Amino acid sequence: MIGPVSGEPRPGLHGERTRLAWVRTAVTMAGSGIGAAGISVRHDLPALAAPFAAAALAGAVLLLRTGIRHRRLERALNRGCPLDDRMDARIAWAGALAVAAAALVMVLVLAS
Repeated sequence: MIGPVSGEPRPGLHGERTRLAWVRTAVTMAGSGIGAAGISVRHDLPALAAPFAAAALAGAVLLLRTGIRHRRLERALNRGCPLDDRMDARIAWAGALAVAAAALVMVLVLAS
């Protein structure tokens, strides 16, 4: 995309949409992890609170890294080079897997 006046490339709103998606992911992960940890403690399942707390921590780390990632994304879009988000993706996957595993165990324990 070319800018209307200067003729320089513009990255558009790709960076903002990506940043907002990461913020939504991080806030959802942190909030659901905290809520699920509280529920597991209330149901006398403190061992399940640890994976939920880990997911909440992963969400908090992702949220803190959002500013750094956004600046890197803008720089990569302006230069036309690829962006390496492997670490953030690994953190998000670890948090999501912790929530999924702990939720499955919680449902199985509470159902019996």
